[in-house]
Amino acid sequence: MDKVGFQALVAEVTGAIKGRALDADLGAFLDDAFPADGETIGAIRAACDAAIEAGWMCDQEYGGIKFGRVIKDLDGFSVDVVAMNDVVGPHHSHPKGEVDLVMPVEGDAKFDGSGQGWVVYGPGTAHNPTVTDGAAIVLYLLPGGEIEFTR
Repeated sequence: MDKVGFQALVAEVTGAIKGRALDADLGAFLDDAFPADGETIGAIRAACDAAIEAGWMCDQEYGGIKFGRVIKDLDGFSVDVVAMNDVVGPHHSHPKGEVDLVMPVEGDAKFDGSGQGWVVYGPGTAHNPTVTDGAAIVLYLLPGGEIEFTR
């Protein structure tokens, strides 16, 4: 799959959430509208696997974390994809929030304690993104592309 096809897949999600508050209600909406075992998420996961193998996704690496901004703006969100394996990432904050799609690759991988599916961080939150119990691909949707690395 190429970047245009990938963008079309992710646009199904961003189009459905644009303008919504980044909160627990959004997490519940995403779980219902785009379940982790559903067709859309399966297609996004397959596209990520193919793109990483092709070399145009997660084409940067630092500290054992492969990453890259795939789309600068899609319905007001940037789209970043990160591949992590039992690692703690750099501390950062989300001025406008962050929406994450966790896709375990091996083991029972968890991202910040959450398994396969959606994780939503509200505006002003911060964390060290952490993958435990295996490897995972995490798709990040950042409103306005805003992220602030703090340490």
